[in-house]
Amino acid sequence: MNKLTISNISSNVDLDDPRFRIRPYQQVIASCTGAFITSVFVTPLDVVKIRLQTQQKAMLSNKCFLYCNGLMDHLCPCANGKMPEWMRRNGKFNGTVDALVKISKTEGIISLWSGLSPTLVLAIPATVVYFVSYEQLRLYLKDTYNREFKKRGTSVEQPFWIPVLAGGTARIWAASLVSPLELIRTKMQSQKLSYAEITEALKTVVKYSGISGLWMGLSTTLLRDVPFSAIYWLNYESIKRIFHTSQQTFTFNLAAGAVAGSIAAVFTIPFDVVKTHRQIEMGEKEIYSDKPIRSSNTWSIIQRIYHQNGLRGLFTGLTPRLVKVAPACAIMIATFEHGKRFFQSYNARKANEFEIERNVHLLQHKPSSTE
Repeated sequence: MNKLTISNISSNVDLDDPRFRIRPYQQVIASCTGAFITSVFVTPLDVVKIRLQTQQKAMLSNKCFLYCNGLMDHLCPCANGKMPEWMRRNGKFNGTVDALVKISKTEGIISLWSGLSPTLVLAIPATVVYFVSYEQLRLYLKDTYNREFKKRGTSVEQPFWIPVLAGGTARIWAASLVSPLELIRTKMQSQKLSYAEITEALKTVVKYSGISGLWMGLSTTLLRDVPFSAIYWLNYESIKRIFHTSQQTFTFNLAAGAVAGSIAAVFTIPFDVVKTHRQIEMGEKEIYSDKPIRSSNTWSIIQRIYHQNGLRGLFTGLTPRLVKVAPACAIMIATFEHGKRFFQSYNARKANEFEIERNVHLLQHKPSSTE
């Protein structure tokens, strides 16, 4: 009997081996731990990124008259207008480190975790839907694709388009599910608002835009996140394929996730800037105006940012985004892969124990030969 040990499973068996493939509920457990750790770690960086992009948006709104009369203050960044309180206290941020220091001094270090509660509420379901959807869809496409080739007597590895398609599709489902929570988190991080103020803001949005207003900015979120996921999973799976002969340890997964996430973040940062601008406009046009209207479309925002600040404006917040995304992707994928290996070892051990019991049962009930 060829007994499989846990060490053999961890080092020699493909994680996609159908015999020991982990179940969806095991994928859920594997993805939850990383979601919690990542949320706590990256929230301060997310706050800084949002503040930098909010600052840029305020400077772009150059519609001030020679004085502020209290009637048009919500449309212009006047010193005594309705600009965020933190902007008056802190002054202009000159970068990521400067923002971290100033926010900590003037608002307290706890304010760096503004929006953590909706982030946690957002992160768990979003991560579960995202990772489980990705794994299930990737494995389904891979099995279907290989099944067709096996009929012809050949076998192929996973083609590059499978992680691209699976990652993009999974992100659409996850982003659509948590878009209202993403809207709340962006508002809480762009300026210090109480839950009562957030509730009133959401009521105003629903009143004038209907329930669909809670999904404001979803198109730009998808425009950012779908390409990000496609690029990320393509790079991550490619790195795994290139180094398939190496032992893919927790450290390896950390490094691969950080590299893949950084590449994807650079390519998609302009859409992150646009997403932040559109969702902050909920406070400028939909809340303070007597007759709220929908925010500008994606292309007009891109043109306005480029006209005012050039190409550099479209990459505002790139440093905190990279500092946030690289470790976030690293932690998420490393914990997920580690969880997959743990549960695959568990499944293999259970399968091995079942095989032993079955063989013992057959031996015990095998007719004895007396002749």
